[in-house]
Amino acid sequence: MKILALTSSYRRRGNTARVVEMVADHLEATAERKQQPVDVEVLNLAYLDLAMCRGCRTCFDRGEEACPLKDDVPAIKAKLDEAEGLILASPVYVNDVNGVAKNLIDRLAYVCHRPAFAGKCAYLVATVADGPTGFALFTMNQALRSWGYHIVGQTGFKMGALMDQEEMEERYQAQAAEVAADLYRAVSERAFLRPSFLSLMTFRIQQLSWREVSPDSLDYAYWEEKGWFDPDRTFYIDHRANPLKVRLARLVGRTMAGSVT
Repeated sequence: MKILALTSSYRRRGNTARVVEMVADHLEATAERKQQPVDVEVLNLAYLDLAMCRGCRTCFDRGEEACPLKDDVPAIKAKLDEAEGLILASPVYVNDVNGVAKNLIDRLAYVCHRPAFAGKCAYLVATVADGPTGFALFTMNQALRSWGYHIVGQTGFKMGALMDQEEMEERYQAQAAEVAADLYRAVSERAFLRPSFLSLMTFRIQQLSWREVSPDSLDYAYWEEKGWFDPDRTFYIDHRANPLKVRLARLVGRTMAGSVT
C-alpha cells in the first residue's frame, strides 16, 4: 500500500507537519498489526520548486506537458498517480488553505477538467490556531472530488500558534489514530467502489458540461476516449453504489449542470 502525504507549511516542525507525522506513525503501526506493508511518503510542498500558476490556460488548451513553468509539479503529479491513498494537509490562513496548498490546486486545475484519480482515496486535514477549519476543508474537498478522488473523511485540529508536543499527543493522538484507521481501511477495502452521492453528482455535472465543449478540445477528447460520455456511464469507474442513490444523484446533477456558468 502506497500512501502519499502532502503538507504545505513553511514551518518544518509546525502543527501541520507534526499532526501528519502522528497519522503516518499510526498508519505504519496499523500495517504492522495487519502484516500488510505500507509505504508512507511525506512531502512538504513549501520546500519544493512550485512556481505560481500564471492562469495562461496552456494546460487546458494544449495539455499539461506544454506548461511554461518547468518545476516539480510533474513529479508531484507522478507521485499522486502512484499512490493509492493521499493525505492533503494545510494550515489555515485567513480562513482558507494557505497559498502553497492553493497554488498546487491551481497548478493541477486541468485535472478538474480531466479527472485522473478515480480509484484512489484521500483524507483531508487542516490545522488552525484558533478558528474554523471548515472553509479550508471545503476548498480541498471540492478540488479533490472534481479530480476523481474518493474522500474518506476530513478533520480539523485546533492547536494554537504552536502546540507543545506533549500536549498535542495527549489531546490529538486518538484523533490522529482515527484518521489513519479510516484511510487504511478505505484503501484496503477499496471504498472508492462505493462513491458518495456528491461524487456521483459531480460526475454527472462534469459529464453534461464537458459534452457541450468543442469536440476539438483536449477535454472533450479525454472524456470521449474514457467512454465517459456514454449515457449508461454513471461514474468514472465501475462501482457498487446503490442504484437508487445513483439515479437520484444523476437527477440532481442534471439540474445543477443547468445552473453552472
